[in-house]
Amino acid sequence: METISSIAKRLNVTNGRIYQIIKEIPADKQPKKDAKGKYNFTKESVEAIESYYNSSSSPKTDNESDLVKQLRADLEDAKAEIKAKNNQIDKFQQLLDQQQQLNLATNRQNEKLLDGSANDTKQNVSESQNMDDTDVSKPAEDNYKGEETKTSKKGLFGWLRR
Repeated sequence: METISSIAKRLNVTNGRIYQIIKEIPADKQPKKDAKGKYNFTKESVEAIESYYNSSSSPKTDNESDLVKQLRADLEDAKAEIKAKNNQIDKFQQLLDQQQQLNLATNRQNEKLLDGSANDTKQNVSESQNMDDTDVSKPAEDNYKGEETKTSKKGLFGWLRR
Protein backbone atom coordinates (compact mmCIF):
# COMPACT_ATOMS: atom_id res chain seq x y z
CA MET A 1 0.00 0.00 0.00
CA GLU A 2 1.52 3.30 -1.18
CA THR A 3 1.13 6.70 0.53
CA ILE A 4 1.56 10.24 -0.69
CA SER A 5 4.78 10.61 1.34
CA SER A 6 6.36 7.43 0.00
CA ILE A 7 5.63 8.43 -3.61
CA ALA A 8 6.96 11.95 -2.95
CA LYS A 9 10.20 10.56 -1.45
CA ARG A 10 10.72 8.19 -4.36
CA LEU A 11 10.21 10.98 -6.94
CA ASN A 12 12.12 13.49 -4.77
CA VAL A 13 9.29 16.04 -4.73
CA THR A 14 7.03 17.49 -2.08
CA ASN A 15 3.70 16.07 -0.98
CA GLY A 16 1.99 19.13 -2.46
CA ARG A 17 3.43 18.37 -5.88
CA ILE A 18 1.97 14.84 -5.69
CA TYR A 19 -1.45 16.34 -4.94
CA GLN A 20 -1.05 18.61 -7.99
CA ILE A 21 -0.12 15.65 -10.19
CA ILE A 22 -3.14 13.70 -8.95
CA LYS A 23 -5.40 16.56 -10.04
CA GLU A 24 -3.72 16.73 -13.46
CA ILE A 25 -3.79 13.05 -14.44
CA PRO A 26 -6.89 11.62 -16.15
CA ALA A 27 -9.82 10.80 -13.86
CA ASP A 28 -9.83 7.08 -14.64
CA LYS A 29 -6.23 6.74 -13.38
CA GLN A 30 -6.63 8.90 -10.28
CA PRO A 31 -6.50 7.12 -6.92
CA LYS A 32 -9.82 6.75 -5.08
CA LYS A 33 -10.48 8.17 -1.62
CA ASP A 34 -11.71 6.00 1.22
CA ALA A 35 -14.32 6.97 3.84
CA LYS A 36 -11.71 8.85 5.90
CA GLY A 37 -10.59 10.95 2.91
CA LYS A 38 -7.26 9.17 2.37
CA TYR A 39 -6.12 8.11 -1.08
CA ASN A 40 -6.03 4.40 -1.92
CA PHE A 41 -3.32 3.99 -4.54
CA THR A 42 -3.46 1.19 -7.04
CA LYS A 43 -0.55 0.08 -9.15
CA GLU A 44 -2.08 1.90 -12.13
CA SER A 45 -2.48 5.20 -10.24
CA VAL A 46 1.14 5.09 -8.99
CA GLU A 47 2.39 4.37 -12.52
CA ALA A 48 0.23 7.22 -13.87
CA ILE A 49 1.69 9.63 -11.28
CA GLU A 50 5.26 8.52 -12.08
CA SER A 51 4.79 8.69 -15.84
CA TYR A 52 3.16 12.12 -15.60
CA TYR A 53 6.01 13.39 -13.41
CA ASN A 54 8.70 11.97 -15.73
CA SER A 55 7.04 13.40 -18.83
CA SER A 56 6.48 16.81 -17.27
CA SER A 57 9.95 17.06 -15.71
CA SER A 58 11.94 17.03 -18.97
CA PRO A 59 10.16 20.00 -20.58
CA LYS A 60 10.45 21.77 -17.25
CA THR A 61 14.24 21.57 -17.40
CA ASP A 62 14.17 22.94 -20.96
CA ASN A 63 12.02 25.81 -19.74
CA GLU A 64 14.41 26.35 -16.84
CA SER A 65 17.40 26.44 -19.16
CA ASP A 66 15.58 28.93 -21.38
CA LEU A 67 14.81 30.95 -18.28
CA VAL A 68 18.45 30.84 -17.20
CA LYS A 69 19.53 31.97 -20.68
CA GLN A 70 17.04 34.82 -20.58
CA LEU A 71 18.17 35.85 -17.11
CA ARG A 72 21.81 35.84 -18.19
CA ALA A 73 20.97 37.97 -21.22
CA ASP A 74 19.05 40.37 -18.98
CA LEU A 75 22.00 40.48 -16.59
CA GLU A 76 24.39 41.35 -19.43
CA ASP A 77 22.00 44.08 -20.60
CA ALA A 78 21.83 45.47 -17.08
CA LYS A 79 25.63 45.44 -16.79
CA ALA A 80 25.97 47.32 -20.08
CA GLU A 81 23.39 49.86 -18.96
CA ILE A 82 25.14 50.36 -15.63
CA LYS A 83 28.45 50.89 -17.45
CA ALA A 84 26.84 53.51 -19.69
CA LYS A 85 25.32 55.25 -16.67
CA ASN A 86 28.70 55.28 -14.91
CA ASN A 87 30.26 56.89 -17.99
CA GLN A 88 27.54 59.54 -17.97
CA ILE A 89 28.13 60.19 -14.28
CA ASP A 90 31.87 60.60 -14.91
CA LYS A 91 31.21 63.09 -17.73
CA PHE A 92 28.78 65.07 -15.57
CA GLN A 93 31.33 65.11 -12.75
CA GLN A 94 33.96 66.53 -15.12
CA LEU A 95 31.53 69.18 -16.32
CA LEU A 96 30.67 70.06 -12.76
CA ASP A 97 34.36 70.42 -11.89
CA GLN A 98 34.88 72.69 -14.88
CA GLN A 99 31.88 74.78 -13.89
CA GLN A 100 33.20 75.16 -10.36
CA GLN A 101 36.61 76.23 -11.65
CA LEU A 102 35.01 78.77 -13.96
CA ASN A 103 32.91 80.12 -11.10
CA LEU A 104 36.00 80.42 -8.91
CA ALA A 105 37.92 82.26 -11.64
CA THR A 106 34.97 84.58 -12.25
CA ASN A 107 34.64 85.29 -8.53
CA ARG A 108 38.34 86.16 -8.34
CA GLN A 109 38.04 88.51 -11.30
CA ASN A 110 34.99 90.13 -9.76
CA GLU A 111 36.85 90.64 -6.48
CA LYS A 112 39.76 92.25 -8.33
CA LEU A 113 37.40 94.54 -10.21
CA LEU A 114 35.55 95.45 -7.03
CA ASP A 115 38.79 96.11 -5.17
CA GLY A 116 40.05 98.23 -8.06
CA SER A 117 36.86 100.24 -8.34
CA ALA A 118 36.68 100.69 -4.57
CA ASN A 119 40.28 101.90 -4.49
CA ASP A 120 39.62 104.20 -7.46
CA THR A 121 36.59 105.66 -5.70
CA LYS A 122 38.51 106.19 -2.46
CA GLN A 123 41.43 107.68 -4.37
CA ASN A 124 39.18 110.05 -6.30
CA VAL A 125 37.54 111.20 -3.06
CA SER A 126 40.88 111.74 -1.33
CA GLU A 127 42.32 113.53 -4.39
CA SER A 128 39.40 115.88 -4.55
CA GLN A 129 39.79 116.72 -0.86
CA ASN A 130 43.57 117.27 -1.03
CA MET A 131 44.13 119.17 -4.28
CA ASP A 132 47.08 121.26 -3.22
CA ASP A 133 50.46 120.99 -4.93
CA THR A 134 52.31 120.15 -1.75
CA ASP A 135 50.88 116.68 -1.55
CA VAL A 136 53.71 114.30 -0.80
CA SER A 137 51.88 111.17 -1.91
CA LYS A 138 52.06 112.31 -5.55
CA PRO A 139 55.48 112.03 -7.12
CA ALA A 140 56.83 115.19 -8.62
CA GLU A 141 57.62 115.03 -12.29
CA ASP A 142 61.28 115.83 -11.81
CA ASN A 143 62.06 113.35 -8.99
CA TYR A 144 59.93 110.38 -10.10
CA LYS A 145 62.14 107.41 -10.97
CA GLY A 146 59.39 105.10 -12.26
CA GLU A 147 59.45 102.75 -9.29
CA GLU A 148 56.42 102.23 -7.15
CA THR A 149 56.22 100.44 -3.83
CA LYS A 150 53.19 98.27 -3.38
CA THR A 151 51.68 97.81 0.02
CA SER A 152 50.21 94.44 0.81
CA LYS A 153 46.46 94.47 0.97
CA LYS A 154 45.02 93.28 4.21
CA GLY A 155 41.76 91.54 4.69
CA LEU A 156 40.11 88.18 4.72
CA PHE A 157 41.23 87.19 1.22
CA GLY A 158 44.53 89.07 1.19
CA TRP A 159 46.50 85.86 0.91
CA LEU A 160 44.75 85.10 -2.39
CA ARG A 161 46.04 88.26 -4.08
CA ARG A 162 49.75 87.45 -3.71
